[in-house]
Amino acid sequence: MYVEVRKAGFVNKGAELMLRAVLEQVQAQYPEARTVMEPGRDMSPYPYQQRAKLGLYQKAWLWRKGIPFGDLAALLPGRLREMYGVVLDKDIDVVLDAAGFAYTDQWGPELSEELARSSARWKSRGAKVIMLPQAFGPFRDGKSKEAVKRFVGNADLIYARERISYEYLTDIVGKAEHIKQCPDFTNLIKGRCPDYFDRTTHQVCIVPNFRMMDKTSDAVAKGYIPFLERVTRILLKRDAKPFLLVHEGADDLRLAEQVSQAVGGVPILRESDPLAIKGILGACRGTVGSRFHGLVSALSQGVPSLATGWSHKYQMLFADYGFDQGVLDINLTDEQLEQALDYLTDAALSAELSSTLMRRSHALKQQSRKMWNEVFDLIAS
Repeated sequence: MYVEVRKAGFVNKGAELMLRAVLEQVQAQYPEARTVMEPGRDMSPYPYQQRAKLGLYQKAWLWRKGIPFGDLAALLPGRLREMYGVVLDKDIDVVLDAAGFAYTDQWGPELSEELARSSARWKSRGAKVIMLPQAFGPFRDGKSKEAVKRFVGNADLIYARERISYEYLTDIVGKAEHIKQCPDFTNLIKGRCPDYFDRTTHQVCIVPNFRMMDKTSDAVAKGYIPFLERVTRILLKRDAKPFLLVHEGADDLRLAEQVSQAVGGVPILRESDPLAIKGILGACRGTVGSRFHGLVSALSQGVPSLATGWSHKYQMLFADYGFDQGVLDINLTDEQLEQALDYLTDAALSAELSSTLMRRSHALKQQSRKMWNEVFDLIAS
């Protein structure tokens, strides 16, 4: 059986964590299955070396002017394709779409339109199409709405990550048995804390996100770095041992460097292994973050967390964990920000919140396990 995993990759550690989580489940359930990923296009977030390390087969895939030419690889003998680990699109049995947040007007209609075209092709070839838990919408563009109707009709199973995403879909197509709701599934994968991590000097983790600069209003974008600086100064004043963790690449690093320099220097950690990042976040006293999967990693391990966000998925995530007030407005007064940070630095408040998060985490993990059972039942049918 060939199982294609799409839209999870290496563009950031959240995407790679989703990929690792999918592979862990698929390989445990179907040890003989061959997992496949397309190479992507120019400046691909799916580089060959990283795909190869995870044992992923390569889908023969070449796009030119919006037209897929990957099936031309069928002209090569099957033994040669097998020798180089190349799989044809028509040979795919199951497609697992693990986009965290791709199908929305915030990224334009093109990604939704591509999924509509691709899902029609997979359906015609008899492949099962499953959209793993992810955020959807909003969809106000007419092209996006038409694409949603098409890919929902072609998919066998779709999981919205939370209520608002579910409603963005069902407002367009109506409720359907194959459209369900389930939280982010990376809550099941275990992290590992690297040996170099020192818990005595790295206690409260600050995770910046460049999307707070380019996906928000001008006012929010201009106020984001000053907000992080205020947070860091308060934590320094409380001797809470703050440090910055880079969850993506150069853009996030640049933000971290700006904040560190502005407050007189705090440590910046860079880690390439997403499981190690999850381990670091689990070992922290608390987090203040803007990266969605960084927050999932912390909350799912009972780590008191505060957030700023650029889409509805942040509010919904904290609602799932019973801590709606954890999503902060960057324009909080200094007094309000001081009170919010008490959740991370006051021992009694922190312990109470951690207990709440762990109870919710247990329930959410049960939902994720149920989701995978449904996915595997569909694949076996």
